[in-house]
Amino acid sequence: MPLMRTTLTIDDDLAGLLKRRARELGVPFKDAVNGTLRAGLGAQAAPRRGAVPKTAPHSFGFRPGIDTDRLGQLADELEAESYGGHAAHDTARRQRSRSRP
Repeated sequence: MPLMRTTLTIDDDLAGLLKRRARELGVPFKDAVNGTLRAGLGAQAAPRRGAVPKTAPHSFGFRPGIDTDRLGQLADELEAESYGGHAAHDTARRQRSRSRP
């Protein structure tokens, strides 16, 4: 179960009762607090153990050597390559048009 760390302000009398209960049970204070809250909330607070979701593997058809964790980088490189090709082409076109009489 995921944990949430928080600060909780407890009345002095309740803190004393919880500390005593923790000593009696031989558990850490936080376990005494959690157990008491669960008991007080009843069935609503029972730990839920649902079925583990099933996942089905799927082949996306990437070629061997393509690192799917770096697809963003690949897209950036392809975009830069595409832009670089257009820029080089435009520069060559401008140079040719200037050289013509």
